[in-house]
Amino acid sequence: MKAIYLLSALALIFIVFQSFRSFSASSIETQKYRVVKKEDGFEIRFYPKATFATIRSSGVNYKQVASSGFRKLAGYIFGGNDQNKSIAMTAPVRMEMSEKGSAMSFVMPEKYDMATLPKPKDATVEIKQSEPVYAAVIAFGGYANDEKINDYTNKLVALLEKKKIKIIGRFNFLGYNAPFQFIGRKNEISIPIEWKE
Repeated sequence: MKAIYLLSALALIFIVFQSFRSFSASSIETQKYRVVKKEDGFEIRFYPKATFATIRSSGVNYKQVASSGFRKLAGYIFGGNDQNKSIAMTAPVRMEMSEKGSAMSFVMPEKYDMATLPKPKDATVEIKQSEPVYAAVIAFGGYANDEKINDYTNKLVALLEKKKIKIIGRFNFLGYNAPFQFIGRKNEISIPIEWKE
């Protein structure tokens, strides 16, 4: 009987901890966008220009890119820069993957621009500004893996083809949660599109 009470107490602590983590994650600055149109199964967004720290990789899938790229970018924002300054973590982490190689990017907090952002000590970390873009976005929960990413990318491509919406770039995987957050995970696939308002 004591074991049941102990397990119940541990389960309650776990749920409270995860709820706190979810709440903390929701307070993280996210990349700005405007929803242009909601479709059945996806939405169209406008992303204004933003500043990114990016690392490029020869990896061709999520598993190969995720850990090594994250470590290098985390090193930059946790003080690996010319000002030895910590930069706030943001969401989502962006990953662009193809058979020719991959890139992982952190969007920089909005208070920074190209002139004020600390310069990386690691020369493989690139700082760049994105162009404004319209994108179609589909969401899914749980932990991401290559199978889910491929499935949802194919699903979004099929939906866009059905609507006769032109794709103009490669897909991005957007991950919003730290690995230790088990509840309320959020992932998205984003594809640049041709769109006029």
